[in-house]
This record gives sequence, structure tokens and C-alpha cells, in this order.
Amino acid sequence: MILEGNQYQIQGHMLTDIAEEFGTPLYVYDGDRIVEQYNKLKKAFSGIDVKLKYAAKALTNINIVKLLKEAGAGFDAVCINEVKLALKVGFEPKEIIYTPNCVAFEEIQEAIALGVNINIDSLPFLEKVGEVYGNDLPVCIRINPHIQAGGNANIQVGHIGSKFGISILQFDEILEVVEKYNINVVGLHEHTGSDILDTDVFLKGAKVLFGKAKHFPNLKFLDFGSGFKVAYKDGDVITNIPELGEKMTEAVQEFFKEHGKELEIWFEPGKFLVSESGHFLVRTNIIKETPACTFIGVDSGFNHLIRPMLYSSYHHIANISNPEGRRKVYNVVGNICETDTFGSDREIAEARVGDFLAFKNSGAYGFEMSSNFNSRLKPAEVLIYKGKAQLIRKRQVFDDLLRDQIEIDL
Repeated sequence: MILEGNQYQIQGHMLTDIAEEFGTPLYVYDGDRIVEQYNKLKKAFSGIDVKLKYAAKALTNINIVKLLKEAGAGFDAVCINEVKLALKVGFEPKEIIYTPNCVAFEEIQEAIALGVNINIDSLPFLEKVGEVYGNDLPVCIRINPHIQAGGNANIQVGHIGSKFGISILQFDEILEVVEKYNINVVGLHEHTGSDILDTDVFLKGAKVLFGKAKHFPNLKFLDFGSGFKVAYKDGDVITNIPELGEKMTEAVQEFFKEHGKELEIWFEPGKFLVSESGHFLVRTNIIKETPACTFIGVDSGFNHLIRPMLYSSYHHIANISNPEGRRKVYNVVGNICETDTFGSDREIAEARVGDFLAFKNSGAYGFEMSSNFNSRLKPAEVLIYKGKAQLIRKRQVFDDLLRDQIEIDL
């Protein structure tokens, strides 16, 4: 989203026009930006054989998944339904890695039957896989490297208290189970968290896997997860992707020399690919002045964008209807019967009833975490790609709230 003249636009489409045409609340994605982010990562790691698996939990609209497939990405799934979505789009099973956590073993078996790469993150399930499949099933093992890194505590997943992965302190137990059943380990995986700034954190995690690779003679790939930070406001420090690519390439090439053979290197970017592409558009319902502050009340709430409340995330808010208006300080809030503050003490161009606001960086975990709380309807989604704006999800209607309910006689 850029300000051109006195209008915010994406690929020549004025966002106010998009809001008028498709209504609000509305998620709008810049498809060209998604491809640009993908290519930026590929270029940074061009010195080694890197495969990028899109972490689809960030945004699973089928059109976004198709777009990334066409760009060359693989697919990272955390749920059997994401696996099925990837197969429906046309991914080959070998292009998909499935990394479940605390699911029923039957879900893992369903994924195994579909032929995708299986990433096991617990000793009980590693033992179960050995009991049921022995040496017949190639598996990846997720290691918890005990590295505390990332932004909000809810997105730090590689520390000693995390539920994710098998603790590095239990590595001897991993080897015992693998040897007991002669399990065919073809991959090692680790992921420390999200919003990681220090490129050396990725190198530290990589060295953990490098040090364990020698124990598995059939190893084919190492998967370093993701966690690249994007900018949420002007001046934000972000992950230095070119520097990371250079350092990782050097470290990987040195590992290959010591290991005696080359392996595939995988990353699983999600937020990095789609976050900056997304803009959430809302309409101003009311300007409410109180002795404490002035509220902009909009036609949405945390049922549509929960990240500011769940992760204390910052989303830049712009008045796209009056971008050159006098700057005033507001609290931007939603219409949910809970405290749903999108932003406090924000300096925004003067807002009037009916003005459209845009929340930047809403492509990741925006629509994906939306709900029908307060019996509110989920918003629509629009994709702008190669200069064309198209509806890619219809706005819900009242009947959608009742669709799966069964009315009984009382």
C-alpha cells in the first residue's frame, strides 16, 4: 500500500474504491508482493539448494496457496486439512511436510497414507511410528534446540519449556528408539520462534542439527523452520535476509565438507511471505469523545483481527479516506462486547463517520484467526495480482451462522 498523490493504492487500485466495491470489513492482499517476498528469500540462499515450504497456517486461502505453488514453493502443514488443501491445489506429496503437535495418532496415520513427509515431534509418537511402521516409513524428527528467541512469548517455541519438538536433552532416547525399530530417519527439523532479529540465532539452531546429522546415515534434508521478522512500523529492525543468506550458505557449505555429502536445506516461511501483502479495511461507525480520549469505533473487532489483543502486535492504521487531514490522536476500537483495542494513542488523519481505515501488515494470522464471536460474520477477501482485483472469499451471511447447527424439538 503506497500513498500516491492523495490516495492509498495497490497496483493502481485505490483502496477506497476497493472498499466501496467489495464492502467492509475486508482483507485485501497484494499478490505481487507475496511473489516478491518469495523471490527475495530464494535469491538470498541462491548459493545452496534451498527449498522453501510455505507455512500455510499464516493464510490458507486456496488462491494464496496456488500463487505460492506457482512461484515455486513447497508446503508446510500442521493439520491434516492443510495437507488435503495442498494436495487439492496440486502439490506432490513429496513437496509437503506435515508437522503435527499433540494430535491423535490416527491423524498422523492419515497423513502417512497420503504419502507426505512426516515430522515427528514427540518421543511417544516416535516409538509408536517404530512399532507400527518399523523401517518402512521415512520420517523427519523435530528437535527442540532449547534456544529462546523471537518476539511475543506466545511465538517462542524453541525454549526448554516449549511443548514443541523433542528436547535436545533427550537425544540419546531418540537414538535408542531409532535403533530399536531401525527407523528410517531422512530429515531433522528445528524451529525456534517468530520475529527473530539476530541472524546468529538461525546459525546457532543450524549448528544443533549439523552436530546431530552424523547419527542418521539416510539423512536427506535439514529443516530450519523460519521466524524471519517483518517491519510493522517505520524504523522497525527486521531480519537481515541477505546477511542471513550469506552466513547460512557459508555454514552449510562448511557442514557439507565435514559431513561428506550434500543435503537439501529447507526453510518454512509463512508470515514473511504474506504479512506485508495484507491490508485490513474497515469503516468508521462513530467518533466518540470522552474526558480520557477520543475513540474511532469501526465495523470490526477482534473477531476479525485478534493479533493486537493476543500478541500485542502493532498494525499501522491509516485513514485512507482523508489521508491529508489534520493529524489527531485516537484510540481505534472495535464493535465487540469485549475490550478490543486495535491501537491506542495513534496519530491519524482526522476521521469522520464513514471514513475507511486500513490496517497494514494484516496478511498473516488475520483472516486465518478470525471467528464468529458475538455472532458477527467473517469478512470477505480480495486478491490484487498482476493489476487485477478479484474476490477470493465471499463475505458471510446470516445463514452461514446456522449452517452447521441442528435445531431440535424442545
